[in-house]
Amino acid sequence: MGRPQDLVQEFTVAIAFSGGGLRASAFAAGVLEGLAETKTNRGDLLDSLAFLSSVSGGSLTAAYYVLNGRDGLTHIRERVLYRDYESSMNLSLASPANWVRMLRGGLNDHSNFAEVLDKDVFKHATFADLYAKGRPDLWINATDLYHRTSFPFLPGLFSALCSDIRNFSVADAVAASMAVPVVFKPTVLRTYPTGCPLPEASFVAPTLSNPSAPRLMRSVAEAMRNYRDPEGPGFVMLVDGGLTDNFGLSSILISRAMADNAHSPMTAKDAIRLRKLLFLVVDAGRGPSGSWNRRLDGPDGVDSAMAATDAAIDAAARLAADSFQAVMLRWRDLLIQHRCGLSKLAIDDLGGVPLDWRCDDVEFVVELLSFQNAEPVTAARARAIETRLTLTSQEIEVAIQAGQQAIHRSIAIRAFAEQAKAR
Repeated sequence: MGRPQDLVQEFTVAIAFSGGGLRASAFAAGVLEGLAETKTNRGDLLDSLAFLSSVSGGSLTAAYYVLNGRDGLTHIRERVLYRDYESSMNLSLASPANWVRMLRGGLNDHSNFAEVLDKDVFKHATFADLYAKGRPDLWINATDLYHRTSFPFLPGLFSALCSDIRNFSVADAVAASMAVPVVFKPTVLRTYPTGCPLPEASFVAPTLSNPSAPRLMRSVAEAMRNYRDPEGPGFVMLVDGGLTDNFGLSSILISRAMADNAHSPMTAKDAIRLRKLLFLVVDAGRGPSGSWNRRLDGPDGVDSAMAATDAAIDAAARLAADSFQAVMLRWRDLLIQHRCGLSKLAIDDLGGVPLDWRCDDVEFVVELLSFQNAEPVTAARARAIETRLTLTSQEIEVAIQAGQQAIHRSIAIRAFAEQAKAR
C-alpha cells in the first residue's frame, strides 16, 4: 500500500510541527486538541487535517497521532508525553565512558531511544501501517549529515536509495528526526545503487544542469544522484531535522519541486475539490534565553556554542518560512492555471464539481503559530520550558495549554472555521 490518496476537502488544513524536544511534542498535541475543539458544520477542524509535516520533537506527536487517530489524543499524555525518556539515556559528561561514546559518534545509540519508541510508543509500526491509516498524510523530516541537506521520509527519497519506505520503522524515522548530534549517534540507512531497477527521479538531471536552480533543490538532487553512485557513500547518516529546517517545511518544498504536475502532493481529484487551504506553521521555539547578556564578561564556552547553534538554526528556519510563503503562492497560481485548463469532460471524469464551482476560487493561507499566540501568562511559562526529552507533567500541561490557546486566539483560524460552516 502506498501513500494515502484523495485527502483534500473543500476546506483543508495542513500543519508543519517544529522541533524543540518534548516541549514541541506537547505544544503540537495542544494544537491538535485545539483543532478538535473548533467546530464546523461537519464536525471540527481536526476532520479537515490532510497533511502533516514534522521535525524533531514535533515528529513524536505527529507520528503518534497519525497511527492512533483522535482517540490517541485522549491518552497521548500518559503513553507518550509523560514518559521519562532520559532515564534510559547516557547524558552525564562526568562519566569517562560517555566521553568515549561521544568520540565514537554519540552518547546514545539505537538502544537508548529508538528501541524504546518502537516497543513502547509505536508498537513496531512501519510506514505501511502509517499509510494504511489514510488521512492525514505524514512527512517526517531529518537531516542528511554528509550532504548537509534535508531528508524527508518520502517514497521518492527511498526510491533514490533503491529501498521501500513501507518496510521502514516509524520509530526509527522519529528517532532520526530527533537525533541531536553528539547526544545521539546518527540513524544509518543503506543505499543499494548496484543494479537498481528504479529510474532516477525526473527532477534530478534538469536541476543539476540548471545553475539558477534553488539551492535547496540542488542539494537534494546532488544527494539523490550520489545515493545511486556505486562509488558513492553507501550509507546515509541521518540526524535531527532541525539542523537544516526547524519548521519542517522542507518536505513540502521538496515534494513540490519533485512534482511533475501542478497539484502534487495533492491528487488530481484533490486539485478540483479544494477551495481553501489553511497551512499552520507551528513553532515551539523559546526565543532568546539565558542570563549571560546581563554580565559584562558575557557567555562562557558552553553558552556561546549553544547560542551559536541556536542562531544558525533559527536563521535557517526564518529563511525557510519566508521562502515558504512564496512557494505557496506560486503553487496556488499553478493550481488555478491547471484547474482553469481542464475540460468539462476531464472534470466529470474526476467526479464533477458543485454548480457554484469556479476554477479560480482557490485560496492558500499560511498562519504562523507560536507561544506568542497564547495568553501572556501561559506564553511566558511555556517559553521557560527547556528543550529536554523528560519534562514534568506540569510543564507538559503548560505547553499543551499554549497550543490550545494559540488555536482559539487565531483570527485566521476562526475565519477559516466560519467559512467552512457557511458551506
